[in-house]
Parts: sequence; C-alpha cells; structure tokens
Amino acid sequence: MPIDFNQQVIEEFRANAGQVGGYFEGARLILLTTTGARSGKRHTAPVAYYPDGGASVLVIASAAGAPTHPDWFHNLLAHPQVTVETGVFTYEATAEPLAGAERDKAFARLVEAEPGWADYQAKTTRVIPVVALQEIPVDGPPNVNATSMGQGLKVIHDAFRRELALIRKEFTTAGPTLGAQLRVNCLTLCAGLHNHHTGEELGIFPFLGGRSPELAPVLERLREEHERIAALTAELKRIIGDDSADPQHARREVERLTAELETHLAYEEEHLIPALDAPLTEPTP
Repeated sequence: MPIDFNQQVIEEFRANAGQVGGYFEGARLILLTTTGARSGKRHTAPVAYYPDGGASVLVIASAAGAPTHPDWFHNLLAHPQVTVETGVFTYEATAEPLAGAERDKAFARLVEAEPGWADYQAKTTRVIPVVALQEIPVDGPPNVNATSMGQGLKVIHDAFRRELALIRKEFTTAGPTLGAQLRVNCLTLCAGLHNHHTGEELGIFPFLGGRSPELAPVLERLREEHERIAALTAELKRIIGDDSADPQHARREVERLTAELETHLAYEEEHLIPALDAPLTEPTP
C-alpha cells in the first residue's frame, strides 16, 4: 500500500486507541515497527493479526499476493526484535517466522478464518510467510496508551468490547463445525478477561479501597461480577474444548458473556473512572 495511505492509517490508529475506518475498518489490526535491514531506521506498518493464544499473535506477510515479501518481513529477518502497538498496549516482541508443517498448519487455520489469504497465495509463487510475534516479558505494569488511570481502564474495556464484537461477527459466518481460529479467538478472550480481572483485584481495587473507603460496596459488587463472568468464561471454554461443539451453542454463550460483561464494564466505568482520575488531596494539618 502507498506510504501516505499507511501513514494516514497509523495516525488514525494512534489517535483512536486502535480503531480505524476505511479499508481496515472492523479488522484485527496492529502497528508493527521493525528496524531496517540495511538502513537501521525504524519503520512502522499497519498489519492484520490473529490471536495465537497466550502472549503470541500471528501476522501474515502477504503483501496482497505480490511477487516479493513486504519490506517489514525482510527487516524482522535481520532484526527479530520488534515493537507492537495494539491501540491499548505497546510492547516489545520477538518475531519468529514459522517453518514447514508448523507454518502450513497455521496458514490453513487462518485461511479457514479468512479465505482471502488463500486468494493471495494463489496469486504468487512465493510461500507467504506466517510470523509469530512473542511478547517479551517485562517487570512492572504493562505500557498502556493512556494519559490517566481512568482513561487506561476505558481503553482496555473498549478493546474487550471490540474483540467481542469481532467474535460475534465471526460466528455469523461459522459453518457447521467450529473453526480452529475461532476457538483460539474465544480462548484468548477468556484468558485476557481473567488476567484483567486478576490485575484489578490485586491492584486497582486495593488502591481505591484504601484511598476511597466509600467505594467498598462498589468494589464488592465488582468482585461478585468477576465471579459470574469467570463462570461464563469457564462454560465457554468447556464448549470450545469439545471437538464436536455446535457453533450456535458457542455463539449463545458468547452472547450471554457479552450481556453480562457490558453491564459490568458500564458500572465499573461509572464508579471507578472518576475515582481513579480524582486529584490527590493533601491532608489538612
């Protein structure tokens, strides 16, 4: 794609916490920054991605079926450490091109989710690479793209909302069997919710409980809602883990989870964002 088009997408992505319109509207998109193989300069490109479970995502060096690999793929071969922006988080990752049967299995899974990848492969004689981006663990909290704690909570919540919307849309095109990538998407969402709620209960909730004791009933309700959401994700994982799972059964569980989570997120935002962003007051001497 033209450089000016990419730059427009990059600016829109960064300004709107990962949401863009036009060509990439409704797509799973990240910004991938690589180091030039020859120049050593940093280059950023918007690329489609798929969850791969855990702290790994997959990107596809399709270049829309062009005869040569995209520049960013040559860059990461020379310099495997890359920067990933999700719209919510920014982190360093190690890029590893998949090879042989592992690549073929992953590519088949992605084609099942989006047949357009097969069309791109059919247009070129090169084998389109699939690259795993593995997040590099760091100490301390994640790097959230927000200017305040309250805004950080909101952008994380909105990311869950977007992912649920994508998953529900993917269920509308699911066939008689549950696709492998759709299973991965659901399991990754469940893991993300668990990690987020665990982080809240270990961090934000104790912080606010000590700073604003009047929030005790709110925090107690949120903890109870976490338990209900955990039960819903456990049931979804049970269904997803069944090889003969009915896609429509799984879809109904996703809808139940969405309804419960929307109520939870709205209540949490109403009560916690003002408290998180309230200025600290000095005690009166």
